[in-house]
Order: sequence, then C-alpha cells, then structure tokens
Amino acid sequence: MQQKQTFFKQDSEFDLKRYFFLYLSKWPWFVLGVLVSMAFAFIYLRYSVSEYNASAIILVKDDKKGGMVSELAALSEVDMLSNIKNTVDNEMEIIKSRSLVESTVRDLNLNIKYKRKARVRTVDLYDTSPVKVVLGEGSEIKSRKEYKLHYSSGNKFILFDSDDKKLGEYNFGERLVKDGIDFTIIDKSTLGSEVFDVIIVMEPVSSTAQRFKGRLVVKQLSDRTSVVQLTIVNTVKKRAEDFLNQLIENYNNDAKKDKGQIFENTADFIDKRLKIISDDLGTVEEKGEIYKKENQVTDIVSEGNIFLENARDFNREYVQTDTQLRIVASLKDYVENSSYEDLIPSNVLTSTTDDANTAPSLIEQYNTLILERNRLLSSATTENKRVEKLSNQLVSLKDNILSSLDRLSNSLRIKKADLSKQKKEIDAKIAEIPTQEKEYKSIARQQKLIESLYIYLLQKREETAIALASIAPNAKIIDPALALNTPVSPKRNIVYLAALFIGLFIPFAVVYVIDVLDTKIHSLSDMELPIPYLGDVPRTESNSELVSLNSRSSTAESLRIVRTNLEFMLTEVTEGIAKTIFVTSSIPKEGKTFISVNLAATIALSGKKVLLLGMDIRNPKLDEYLDLPSKGLSNYLSVKDTSIDDYIIKYDGFDSFDIIPPGIIPPNPAELLMSSKVTELFKELKERYEYIIVDTAPVSLVTDTLIIAKHAHSVVYVARSGYLEKQMLSLPQSLYEENKLPNMGMLLNDTHQKKGYGYGYGYGYGYGYGYGSYGYGYGSETKKRSFLDKILGRNK
Repeated sequence: MQQKQTFFKQDSEFDLKRYFFLYLSKWPWFVLGVLVSMAFAFIYLRYSVSEYNASAIILVKDDKKGGMVSELAALSEVDMLSNIKNTVDNEMEIIKSRSLVESTVRDLNLNIKYKRKARVRTVDLYDTSPVKVVLGEGSEIKSRKEYKLHYSSGNKFILFDSDDKKLGEYNFGERLVKDGIDFTIIDKSTLGSEVFDVIIVMEPVSSTAQRFKGRLVVKQLSDRTSVVQLTIVNTVKKRAEDFLNQLIENYNNDAKKDKGQIFENTADFIDKRLKIISDDLGTVEEKGEIYKKENQVTDIVSEGNIFLENARDFNREYVQTDTQLRIVASLKDYVENSSYEDLIPSNVLTSTTDDANTAPSLIEQYNTLILERNRLLSSATTENKRVEKLSNQLVSLKDNILSSLDRLSNSLRIKKADLSKQKKEIDAKIAEIPTQEKEYKSIARQQKLIESLYIYLLQKREETAIALASIAPNAKIIDPALALNTPVSPKRNIVYLAALFIGLFIPFAVVYVIDVLDTKIHSLSDMELPIPYLGDVPRTESNSELVSLNSRSSTAESLRIVRTNLEFMLTEVTEGIAKTIFVTSSIPKEGKTFISVNLAATIALSGKKVLLLGMDIRNPKLDEYLDLPSKGLSNYLSVKDTSIDDYIIKYDGFDSFDIIPPGIIPPNPAELLMSSKVTELFKELKERYEYIIVDTAPVSLVTDTLIIAKHAHSVVYVARSGYLEKQMLSLPQSLYEENKLPNMGMLLNDTHQKKGYGYGYGYGYGYGYGYGSYGYGYGSETKKRSFLDKILGRNK
C-alpha cells in the first residue's frame, strides 16, 4: 500500500513568505490597532498626573575620606570628638531615617494636601492653595480625613465631609474641632470675591513620611568622595524641592544639636570636676605648707645641697685647723730646742692677721736678727756689744715666739672644738634630709597630679567653649534642590513608543494566535496532498447568480481555469461519450452544489452540450441556485415505466444547458442509487450529452457518492477554505490512494474567506460527523509537483 502523505507542514519549516503575506493582508487591523493605541496614549498623557524628579547634591563630612574641612582644623590636636568617626554610609542612613523624614514632613505640613477638582482629574494645589490649615497646639492627625471647602463671598466658608454632607458654615480663622482634630482654616486667597472649592486631605504624619521615605533615594556619587546625591519624585516640583532642602536643613540641625549636646554635657562635667579638684588641690597645698613650717624648710633639695656644701667646708677647715695645731706643736718643740745659730721655719704657719706680734711675724724678725748676728760674727766676736745686744734681743724674741705659739695653739684648739660641734649639727641636718624629702615628695607628687589634672580640665573647658561656638554643619550644600521641567513619569516618548508597540503587537498576537489555533485549510499550502489540484475558486459576491458569457469576475475566471484543467484530466475519455464529472466534498456547506452549477454553466458557455444532474437526493440544494420543479431524479428512479426526458429541464439563457433536478427526498436514497436504472440512466445520458456534471452527496457522511462513483470519468473534490478541518484531509487522501473515486482532483472553494460568509448549506441526515477518527497525518513528506506532473502521473 502506498505510504500516506502528511498534509501538515513540518514544524522545522518556516514559510516566511506565507507569514509575510498573512500579516500584510491584515494591514488594516495593524493600522487600526496603532491608531487606537496612540489615541489611548494621547488621552493617558493628557489626563495623567506628571511626576517630576528633584535632586540635590551635598558634601558629607567623612573622617575617613577627608570630606569637609573642619572650622576647628587649627585645634585638631585638642578635638573633643577625635574618637567619633563619621562615614558616608552612616550619614546616608541617617538622612533616610524615618525620624528625620517625619520631622521634615511635619515642618512643611506635607501631610495636609489641598486639591481642586477639574473636569477630568484632581489638581494638587500645594502652595497655590487659596486656604491653609493650621493645626492646634498638640493636635495630631491619627487617620486620613477629607473635607470639601466651598467659598462664595465674605469671610465665611461652608465645610463638607467626604460624603458631601454639610458640616457647617464657619469664619476663616475660627477654631474648628472635627474628628478629634483641632485646626484653623486661614484665607490666603488673592481672588477677592471669586468662588472656589478646595478639597482638604489630612493624613497622619507617619503615613506621609513613609510615602516620602519610599521615594527618597540617597546615593554616593563616587566611592572616592563623600559627595552624596538626594533625589525624590513627586507630582509637584516645588514640593519636591522644598522637601529636599528642608531635609538637608533638618539633617544639619540634627547633627549640630547632637554635637552641641555633647559639648554642653562635656562642659558641665568639666565644671563639676574642676570644683572637686580645686578643693582637693587646696587641701594638698595646705598640707605641704604645714609640713614646711613644721620642718622649717622651704626647698628641701636646695637646703640639702647647702648643708652638704657646708659640711664639706667644715670638714676641710677642721682638717686644716688640726694640721695647723700639729704644726704649731712641732714648731714650738723646734723653737725650744734650737740655738741662736738656727733659723726657725717661717712659712709653715698661716696668719689670719697682719699683727707684728703674731708667731709668723716674730719668727720672721727672729730669723732676721740671727742672720744679722751671724754676719757680724763673721767679722766680730761674741763679746762685741752689737753681737751681745743682738743675742739679748734674740732671747727676748724667742720667748715672745714661744708665748705666741702657745696662744696660737690655744686658739686652734678652741676653733677645732667649735668646728667639731658645728660639723655634728650639719651631719644631723643632712641625716634628716632623705626622710623629709621622701615625705614631702609624697605630698608634692599628689599636689602635682591634682594640679596637672586641674590645668588639663581648664584647658579642655576652653576648648569645649571654642568648639561649642564653632560647630560646623555636617553637610555642605553643593547644589540646592532643583526639579527638572521634563517629567520622569509618564515619559511621553516611551508611552508613545509603547503604544506603537502595543498597537502592532495586539493585532500581530491576535492574528498569530488565530493562525496557530486555526485548524482549517485556507490555501493549497495547507493541503499538501498527492491529489491533482484543479485550482481555487474565490468567493463570489452573489452565490445565486450563474456565470455568464461576459462575466469577468474572479470567480468566473477561476471556474474557466478549472474547466481547462479538467480537460487535461479527461483526455482519455472515448470520443462520443459524455465526459462525466462528479462534484463532491467531505462535509456539507463546502460549496459543491455552487461549483456544480457554475462549472456546468461555464462548460455550457463554451458551446458544449451539458447536463447538470442533481444526485444529492438526501439534501438537495440545486433549487437554491436554480429555479427548478420539485420532481426529478428521485421520482424517475422510484417510478417504473417512466422516461428521463420527462424530468430534463432546459435552462433559460443557455443554448445547450439541461438540468435534471434531484427530486423529492426519498426514504431510501441509497437503495435507489444502487438500482440498475442508474446504470441505464448514465448509459443513455452519456450518449446524448458531451458533458455531464453530477452534484453528489458529501462522502464523509453517506455512501451515496461511492455507490455511483463507477459512472464518473473524473471527480472534483471540493474543499472549502476556512471551513474544512485539516484533519479531514485524510479522507480525500485515503479515497485517492485507494482509488475509490476515479480520476480525482482537488478544488479549493471560497478562498480569501471573510468572517460571516456562508450560503446556508445544511444536511438533515441526523448522522453527525466528527474528526477524531481521522488523525493528523502520517509523517511522509509530500512531493511538490506541478499540475501537469500530477495529471501525467495520476495512474501510477
């Protein structure tokens, strides 16, 4: 058995040309989609609320990156906050903190909105509002409230709630208490007597702050700097700018307040400590004073040095005195034992005075007299009066010397005793110095410690005072807040581009989905059957009008092409016998009757003698196209001894166009078609006509066509575009491969079908039909052959 051909395209194939022309044929829908989406985009942009982006740039103090130069740079060595480091990350989190945002919202009263209702949308008035709400002292908004204010004239206004219920008439500046909120409405209008309506919306500060916090973006512009950008998006440019500027101001004030609090606390602590340390210092100094008085010292170290120096002097003088005393004793002994010829040493004694009676002076005189006596003796004798006189003087002078040495010895002994006493006193003083020094050092050490701490605190108090007077802001404003004139939302270009995309995408998607879900045939490419293709017949504007001689419509021309192609199919028909052409389809409403009628008319217009035979006797439709009598073929087959000529009708307007109507619907159509009269009928009619066009029943529902198919020279199998399911193509393929319909050719009817078309072809058999048993193809690849190749190879 010949392998069945698939009539679906392989998934791997992509027919670009098909899809191009598919979408190109739907161009009005694309144009309409673009126009509609652009219109919606225009309306959206016209009435949507624009949002603007405001940004500010600040330089944050960052101790790690240098940041801002401190005004206290000259006092950096005594910076009270030297251990507190600021980083950009920390400061960015502080700026975004809920408490700081809430304080900003409260300062600007951003939780109270003023709106005016326009024709389409509500306009946010912000600072252009003609009225202002002032909350009472300590009054807090706990839930969202909405009021409507109407002003007509004078100093009065009418207040309504959100449900337009009148709350009362009040004066501007009058204190109001509504829903637990204490507030006053102030008139700031410059419109004079003009009437206005204002919607006042009050929200809790926390709700408004949360919304602003969610839109606030704080980012560092560079990792190497401490420059920070603050941005926020809002529907009012001025409100966005005010919020950022106030946020920066609050941030700086908060930072200055924190620093000031630290300095103030530091100053208080220093003052308290100074008072305590001042008292301690006074106590220690008084203790030192008492100790010096009790020990009669002023400077223990200096006095100790003096005592040591004195002790050295006393020791030296004591040794000298003792030495002199020994010398005097030796000299006295020498003088006593010396003769008048011996000289006395004169330079061994020290004289403290210039008195002539002192021992040294006397010794010097004694030695002078001896030298003079010895000189005289060199020239005289001892009896010389001068020599005797000198000898007497020497005796007297020697006695004086001994007396002087005695006095000097006594004096040196007294001096030695006195030096010994003073030395003992100085040694006692020196012995006391280490103890005094140790005791006083303890007092001095405590005094010095307290004094240094006192001086340090005095210094820090001055530093704190300077720092408190020179507190710098944490952030320096580089660029104040500025909102761009171009809204960030909605972006007109993006909206229009998106609208263009959507306008093209929706028709594209719809067409694609319809095409993907479409299981019906539409063109020759959807069939891909090995059956010869006769052509396609486009839709006609009138399905009741026959093709005429002068008709130039696409339907007429396509039928002429089908007629020509059929001639190729019927080349082997014996001369003199009518070329019998059966027209059938898979299911009802595929237009086989329409094709039968117009094909017969087209052949008749070519001068051929044509018979149109209605053999769809179950559900005849010829009377919908032609004006025919009720009697016909079924009557002929069911009645004996009757002539077919009684049922043949010559159709007006044609020279050689005859018709045999289907007749009355019989109760046993299959049995009638199986009778021998059908064979005799075709034998007779084939001899009388050149062409016989037979309108038969659909082959998927009944066997009528298969019963009489043996009488056909060719079968035109009609498939309606946009109507027949692709899976139903397995039926004509099977009939062709099994040769149940002779010389079969496919014809595609109603091409370029538009939705809503139909000419009411319905069967009343009661059989029903379905597609589940036919499957979806068998995987073999279909050869694409030209029409002539298929004709020439049809019998292979």
